[in-house]
Amino acid sequence: METNNEISALLHLLDDPDEEVFEAVSTKIVDYGKPIIPNLEHLWETTPDEPTQERIEVLIHRLHYRDLAEDFRQWNVSGHHDLTLGALLTCKFQYPEMATAPVMQEIEKVRRNIWLELNNYLTPLEQINIVTSILYSYYGLKGNETNYKEPNEFLLHKTLEAKRGNQVSNGILYLLLCEMLDIPVRAINLPKQFIVAYFKYGYSDEQLLNPVEKIEFFIDPTSGQVFTHKDVDNYFKRISVPPIDHYFKPQKNKDVIKQLLEEFSKCFSGEKDIYKQAELMDLVKLLD
Repeated sequence: METNNEISALLHLLDDPDEEVFEAVSTKIVDYGKPIIPNLEHLWETTPDEPTQERIEVLIHRLHYRDLAEDFRQWNVSGHHDLTLGALLTCKFQYPEMATAPVMQEIEKVRRNIWLELNNYLTPLEQINIVTSILYSYYGLKGNETNYKEPNEFLLHKTLEAKRGNQVSNGILYLLLCEMLDIPVRAINLPKQFIVAYFKYGYSDEQLLNPVEKIEFFIDPTSGQVFTHKDVDNYFKRISVPPIDHYFKPQKNKDVIKQLLEEFSKCFSGEKDIYKQAELMDLVKLLD
């Protein structure tokens, strides 16, 4: 964007120590929209003052966030909440310039490798063994315990890039691959876990009674390990929580993305980044 007198004056005020002045200036700069980002980037490169650079970074983030919030609004009102798109939008919170085509190509590569091994005569467990074998052994995906000091491990494109994620990001990759392959695997709402379950064919979200009876088995997406009903019963006993129906209902894609955003927001609890936590929780509210 060409720098006019007003823009020049606003940029000159970015180092004003008065927070009220900075907020007023910020609001006016954000009103210019994303075309002003190159001006801000140029100022960042030519400003030796670190606090001013941090303010510029926050402003650039705000400009990207405004567009991202609109993208999430559009995703929310769409008839089908595409899981891949929801996960990629979450990536853009930290990486607004991320190209989606390479991510989709990588996912398609894994999907095709799994598809080549599948046939109509496999049992549910045999199907899942193929998914797990390709994803964790052949492709080399690894799973880590959830670590809120590693925000990249919540993001789909970084999980694919490093071939390493946590239970949530690995779980979303597992879910979207199964969705592409018409394998009836869905996320469920187990306490303190992101677990997916293989549902019997023909089960629909409307069948709300005894959903646990519609589940063949459970899968931990950290490693692809399969768990039986008895394993899950023992888990509920260990945490002293009654295994009510709510925990076994298949989660809608929108609920999965809300959980991703909530978990991701916990990575930004430090004083410097707390505004990002608030923004992510605002996106969660937007999806309510």
